[in-house]
This record gives sequence, C-alpha cells and structure tokens, in this order.
Amino acid sequence: MNGKTAAVLGVGPGLGAAVARRFARGGFSVALMARREESVVGVRQEIEGAGGTALPIPTDATDPASVAAAFDRTRAELGDPEVFVYNAGAFQMGGILDLSPEKFDECFKANCAGAFYAARQVLPAMVQGGRGTVLLTGATAALRGSARFSALAVGKFGLRALAQSMAREFGPQGVHVAHVVIDGQIDTPRVREMSGDREDHTMLSPDAIAEAYWQLHSQDPTAWTLELDLRPSVEGF
Repeated sequence: MNGKTAAVLGVGPGLGAAVARRFARGGFSVALMARREESVVGVRQEIEGAGGTALPIPTDATDPASVAAAFDRTRAELGDPEVFVYNAGAFQMGGILDLSPEKFDECFKANCAGAFYAARQVLPAMVQGGRGTVLLTGATAALRGSARFSALAVGKFGLRALAQSMAREFGPQGVHVAHVVIDGQIDTPRVREMSGDREDHTMLSPDAIAEAYWQLHSQDPTAWTLELDLRPSVEGF
C-alpha cells in the first residue's frame, strides 16, 4: 500500500466508471463502491486489464453502517484514500403532494447524507497527512429547485452546502473540497437507450468530466477551486 488510493462512491457505467478509470491511469488503486456488484464489473475489468488495481465493494450510500464497513475494507486492503469522489444520487420526479415521506428521505440520503457519512470516514486521515481531495458531484438542481424536482433539489442544495462547510473547515488543514455542478445530461448507456438519435455534442462526455475531476485534484493549493460548473457548449443556461 503506497498511499495512492482513491475511493469512488457511486460507480456506474457512466461518470463513476470514467472517474475510476482516470484515477487508475494516474497511478491510484481505486475502491469501486456501488450498491450493485454488476455496476462495477466492466470498469474493474478495464482497470485490471490495464495493470491497475480495483477493489469492488458493495455499498449502500444511504446506510451509515454500510458506508463505514466499505471504508474499513478500503483501508484494510488498499490504504487510506487520498482522494474521495461522491457520485451517488437518486432522482424521483413528483410534486410535493405526490412524493411519499419515505421516498423523499431516501432521495435526500442518496443525494446528500451519504456524502456526509463518507466524508467522516476519509477526513481524519487526510487531516493527519495534511493533504487530500474530496470531490462531490452536483447538478443543476443544486442551484434551482424546479417544480416536481424537490426530491432531487433539496439533496443537491444540501450537498452544495456540505461542500462549502467542509471546504471552509478543512481547506486550511490541507484538504481540497470541491463541488461540481453537472449542468446537462451525461452521455451514458441509459441515456443512449432512451434517446438513441441524440448527437454526441449535446451531452457531457463522462471522460471529459473525469479529466476535470483529475485537474481539480491536481490543482496547486494556492489556487483551489471550490465550485466548478460543467455543461455542453450548446446547453442553455
């Protein structure tokens, strides 16, 4: 274990996989955390096929005990993460009177609370070492609560606030915390299935976003970014 460990919570075939691949190419062993094991099979094979190290760990971001167990295993098998990326989320469209309290709570936990659970697992070692990177994947809903989007917006607003609080508390201790607003649809297999005729340039490339995450991690401490918004060139805003 050489200390070059990255943990990605919320790995799927889109952005999570792209981020894992990018940090693996940068020399990191990567903990692949996802609720379903099948979500990480492909990216694990890619990373290991290229000579890297990938550790799949079943993790429920909405369950503090599951998150704690996942990081216990990461520390035991790979070492303390120097980089943590929170990419988990949940979306349920519905009006205030249509959403059940249970579904609202579930979405909030996935979109915000899970990042809090995980941050508590990685921050102590980062502070002790005087360095570390925490990257939180946000959305347009972090800035605007649209009608029928409350189950997403409330959690994403909270995630943005969490990033700001963490950055102000832990930045002076050497930990770079950044929140990334993803403004547009990411080019994923699911989106392709739903909109097969959509042109590439109208969606965000997962690999391009992952490169931006790598650049955030690589920034000099004299010029850290707290918030970055990314969108296709044709996206209105």
